[in-house]
Amino acid sequence: MLRHLAFVSLIAAIAGAVSPAQAAGWLEKNFWLSGPRYDAELPACDHPSALSHITSAFARKEGHFWNSEMRIEEFLAVRQVAIRPWAVDTIPRRFCTGQVVTSDGKKRRVNYSIIEDAAAIGASWGVEWCVVGMDRNWAYNPACRMALP
Repeated sequence: MLRHLAFVSLIAAIAGAVSPAQAAGWLEKNFWLSGPRYDAELPACDHPSALSHITSAFARKEGHFWNSEMRIEEFLAVRQVAIRPWAVDTIPRRFCTGQVVTSDGKKRRVNYSIIEDAAAIGASWGVEWCVVGMDRNWAYNPACRMALP
């Protein structure tokens, strides 16, 4: 066993001495080390597609997981809270808040973020959201504060 290990070590040393060391190729330098480049072109908080996404995702979540007919009827007082709050090199996010009127007639706060490259396969922006009082699986607990910066 020891003889076999010595032989393998000798072969590895010879192979290393015979082939000269080379710098990383262009693919190695440019593919992994450059990192993503973001445009930071995010839609406004009141963009119809963002609000539509929240409305449909809320209805789907309530119906599928909680057997509820609850729906979002209207958005009120939507405003931006922050944009890129952590650093320039992080994934661009626009944090927003507002109120929704749900189908039971109650006004509830909604916190959400519009995130660059967060849609399917990073093709477009995506939305993460939380309606206060309706976060039944506590994903953004406490009281949806984790959906804000």
